[in-house]
Parts: sequence; structure tokens; C-alpha cells
Amino acid sequence: ARNLRKCAEEVGLAMGGRFPETAEELRKLPGIGAYTSAAIAAIAFDEPIAVVDGNVERVVSRLWRIEQAMPGGKETVRGHVQAMLPHARPGDFAQAMMDLGATICSPRRPACALCPLSRSCAAAIAAVAQDYPRKEAKAQKPQRRGAAYVLVSNGAVYLEKRPDKGLLGGMAGVPTTGWTVRADGATGTAAAPVKGNWRRAGAVRHVFTHFELELEVWLLADAPKTRAPGWWARLADLQGEALPTVMKKVIESAIPGTFKSKKPERK
Repeated sequence: ARNLRKCAEEVGLAMGGRFPETAEELRKLPGIGAYTSAAIAAIAFDEPIAVVDGNVERVVSRLWRIEQAMPGGKETVRGHVQAMLPHARPGDFAQAMMDLGATICSPRRPACALCPLSRSCAAAIAAVAQDYPRKEAKAQKPQRRGAAYVLVSNGAVYLEKRPDKGLLGGMAGVPTTGWTVRADGATGTAAAPVKGNWRRAGAVRHVFTHFELELEVWLLADAPKTRAPGWWARLADLQGEALPTVMKKVIESAIPGTFKSKKPERK
């Protein structure tokens, strides 16, 4: 969302409202990478450029039976797509390739009998389409630890806005210790935001893209009504707060049933 706003400001203010029409210029905008820039340029502005998403990568890997593991072989895929590209209708070609991968050349059980490219597909001819694309072995994700503190007072939970920069930037959450993708945070109650009769309320695990996090959950049931720098949110209003999934898990561990939907009573 922040990148969308930055992109709109860049186009509206710095570029006079004129949207770039080439992939090279599009990549200069905030939040627009190789795939998005190519897709916009090809589909919206007919630039003859290779558009490679996961679906196209799968189709081309099977078509030429590319043995390079992904993502390392992505440039090889891109080269094949560029060579196939019909310069007259690059946008239609890009969408057709993506649709082919999404509907027929699926990750599991590809429908080769229905595929218009099956007669020239090396993997289909060898009956090994499901084995492609090759994937690099996934590295084990690092494990990180920390603590989260749930303060409750008169049916309300204390929340803070997380720093704009960094993981979960700008979102709401309960106070936690300073864990990051590279380092553990403190555990126990020594780093709690206020002193009190803290009670251990379990632990939660959450998997991020680059690491796994385990948080001790501590509950202070009759917390003092501290004000700065956060705010108090009623339990009934928590669904409307900008809480990431890991924070919902923490609050649910401390106050079971907070986020479970209630079935309407039968009349």
C-alpha cells in the first residue's frame, strides 16, 4: 500500500500524470519489479518484451525440458520467451501464456491432452511434465524467539503502532521484544512494558518468508491504563484493527475466543 501511494505520487507529481510506457521506465517506479513492469508494458502498451511469472516459467520449463533449477534458471526461461514472442501482439501472447499455465499446464497433474503445445513439449513427450520446473532445495529457515505482552483493562487490549520501517511496518500490535529476521528478542517479563503480575499464556509460532518466529505470550489481566504511545481497543473492536496474523495469534493465545467467529443463534 505504501508503494502504491509512492508510485501514484511519482506519476502524478514528478511525471505530470503521464504513466511510463516502457518496462525500463516502469521499473524506476516504487514497488514495480521485473515481472510487473514487463506485464504492464506488454499488455497496456504493446512493448515486445518477455513476461515471466510462475505460470509462464512452468510452461516454458516443460516445453524445453529445462534442467536448471529455479529460480536460477529464470533467465534461461526469459530467453526462450523472448525468442517465442510475436511482436505484433505481445500483450495477448503474455496473457495466453499465463492462462495456459494457470488452467492447463498446472503444477500437479497437467492436462497435457488438452494443451495446444503438447506435440512440441519435450516434457510432455517424455511423460515427465509433472517433474518440471526443477526446484532448488529449500534452505532451512532460521528460528527466532521473542516475547509478546498482552495488557488487558476493563475489556480492552493495549495496542501500539509498529515502526513504519521494518517487518510488519505501520501495523498494529501488542508490545513485543525486539526480534528481527536476524536476531532474537528478549524473553521473560524483564522487558515487559509495565510492572505487574504477569502470567504466562502459552506461546505461538509464525512462519514468515525468511524465518520462523516463536513468541512467548504474557498476560497482564488488570493492567494500569497507560496511554502513550499506544491506545486501548475493546475486544469487540479488535477485528477492525490493522492486526497482522501473528498478533492475532498472540491475542488469541492470551484471550481464547477473541477472533473466533460466533455462529448466529437459531430462532
